[in-house]
Amino acid sequence: MSTHMDKNVATSASDADKIVPRAEFRVFGHGIIDGVKDKMWEAKATLFKARKMPQETYFLSVHTDAVNVKVRDGLLDIKTKTGETPEGYEIFQPRGKFQFPVQREELETILDHLQVSLPLEQDSYTLEAFIALAKASSELVPVSIEKMRYGFSVNGIISEYALVWFNGALLETVCCESENYEGIKTAVAALGIEELPNTNYLKAARQVVGM
Repeated sequence: MSTHMDKNVATSASDADKIVPRAEFRVFGHGIIDGVKDKMWEAKATLFKARKMPQETYFLSVHTDAVNVKVRDGLLDIKTKTGETPEGYEIFQPRGKFQFPVQREELETILDHLQVSLPLEQDSYTLEAFIALAKASSELVPVSIEKMRYGFSVNGIISEYALVWFNGALLETVCCESENYEGIKTAVAALGIEELPNTNYLKAARQVVGM
């Protein structure tokens, strides 16, 4: 009998190949939420709760835009882009989480994902020390991000609209995500955002800071 603990059991390579990964379609812009709200009612969307997220710090690398490294509540989370669906929806795979302070070896792993090499002279690093390293580097740019998120679903597809501040600069975003790619396509069309470019957080942040 399956239990919730099964999620922590390692998956074999053959079993992993059978899992359909969750993909995401996300758009950013100004003045897009009002139109989406109108479409939500037509699509009979199911509303979830609004959430003011804790401040996050994203670390942008000049060498790659396919690695999502962010810190929230002292926990660093790495996800790497592993591909796209035939529809162009992006797939990001979790690669690990690290609690600050991090050991030098752990920070080397984090920097390897970002394709960045920095002189690490300490045995461990606090978040503040890591941010200071990033600010002093020409290869990394830390970006402060705040989010006010409003969750809902369209035909069972997890969706949200949100207000996002990148270093204080406000953008609106709308997202649909699921392992049901046809369902994403239907939800995106129902919300009227299919003509907008698919833009993840990394790309949006890079545009805001001029990378």
